Amino acid sequence: MTHYMKLWQESFYKIADGSKTIELRLNDEKRRQIKIGDTIVFNCTKNNDVITAKVKALHRFADFKALYNALPLDKCGYSKDELENAHYTDMEQYYSKEQIEKYGALGIELCDVHFNR
Repeated sequence: MTHYMKLWQESFYKIADGSKTIELRLNDEKRRQIKIGDTIVFNCTKNNDVITAKVKALHRFADFKALYNALPLDKCGYSKDELENAHYTDMEQYYSKEQIEKYGALGIELCDVHFNR
């Protein structure tokens, strides 16, 4: 199955250059359909650049705090400087407390990344 997601420009190019291999998301009803081996097509919000990637692994957590405590954040695109200040509220700002309590958090581990211009 193929899934479609939009990414901010910075996150998009971090996946394209290999410095980000785990994408952090809310584990909502749509993303509960994702399985290992599925293809995800990422579109850059700034232009029409596209990345296709395979799902290597899925990491599901009750909330972003648990996700941040369990995952290697450098694989989530944080630089050395950002790692010292990384905090789970970085992701919680994008979703309401109610959404997080209902769905939890998801780390999508990617492989076989192809950047299409």
